[in-house]
Amino acid sequence: MATLELDSITKTFQDGNEEVVAVDDISMSIDDGEFLVVVGPSGCGKSTTLRMIAGLETITSGTIALGDRVINDVKSQDRDIAMVFQSYALYPHMSVQENMSFGLEESTDLPDDEIARMVTETGEMLGISPLLDRKPSDLSGGQQQRVALGRAIVRDPEVFLMDEPLSNLDAKLRAEMRTELQRLQNDLGVTTVYVTHDQTEAMTMGDRIAILDGGELQQIASPLKCYHEPANQFVASFLGEPSMNFFDVSLDGDRLHADAFEYPLSDEVRASLGETTDLVMGVRPEAIELVETQTDAHEFEMTVDVVEPMGDENTVYLHFDPDATPEGAEPLVATIDGFTRVSEGDTVIAHVPEDAIHLFDRITGEALHNRSMEDAADQVDLG
Repeated sequence: MATLELDSITKTFQDGNEEVVAVDDISMSIDDGEFLVVVGPSGCGKSTTLRMIAGLETITSGTIALGDRVINDVKSQDRDIAMVFQSYALYPHMSVQENMSFGLEESTDLPDDEIARMVTETGEMLGISPLLDRKPSDLSGGQQQRVALGRAIVRDPEVFLMDEPLSNLDAKLRAEMRTELQRLQNDLGVTTVYVTHDQTEAMTMGDRIAILDGGELQQIASPLKCYHEPANQFVASFLGEPSMNFFDVSLDGDRLHADAFEYPLSDEVRASLGETTDLVMGVRPEAIELVETQTDAHEFEMTVDVVEPMGDENTVYLHFDPDATPEGAEPLVATIDGFTRVSEGDTVIAHVPEDAIHLFDRITGEALHNRSMEDAADQVDLG
């Protein structure tokens, strides 16, 4: 196995007379055996990055190294990298066994009986042994997905690349396959780069996640660190469902002023902001509490607009001005216990604890103050 090193890689395309930057100066190091998830919205450059690692796209500048070997100019078939595609890309006229053995037959000098043994063992590992004689058209989506994985596993590569391999599956099977992929990766111990637009896959599967936007790397860290200590407002908004609440605020002395509320700050939080006064205040829905009485300046009387029951929890849409229309109101979304009874039109008290807020530079989006992971963990423990 080996580490995978991306050093300032850039990819540009020519669109007529205009140069389009698809991937812009991305650097990251993927450790031996690590499961790295690359996540971001459509068009952010994540699949292009994966294709450059695979050798399917040329690199405009920068270097990619596998272990001690720079592989920029190495042909894709010689990189010791296996890729699983979104479309599975199985040969329709071949059986499962033929699909899984084809790469070994073409790229190695292994005897037929050794290839057959490797395919059989991989089929047993993936639970598809009874399917080896079938054609892809006779398989379900989940079975085809396993065959595509088997074709990659049987090659015993240094690195697995996976380009949204679960996106064609239904929700239940996708959840099952997430667990199975993690188990397989742990068992095999192969360095893996997994691309997805699905934040649930990113948060649940990766040892670390790399978040891209506009071709640029926004943050690379553990899922929990990215969630609780985002590097900027984009990362904060991208992770989490419902999304983080954001309010444009101005700092005057030790108070934040928004259109609908004022929020006092402690000396510690105020000191973290330096001279920046144009800010965005963020707070995650699950950090907001509904309390019975208003006892401090971090609690606000609000009106319930919409309640979405989810079973174990309710998503509640609140606004500060009871006379404002929903379109004109400044909303605050809270996630509360499913047994808490609130209805449209109710007046409630929302507590927005200071140790749960995030503050961002309104111009650059840079995080100036984050809720700490320790504070988040303490609240869970206390709950």
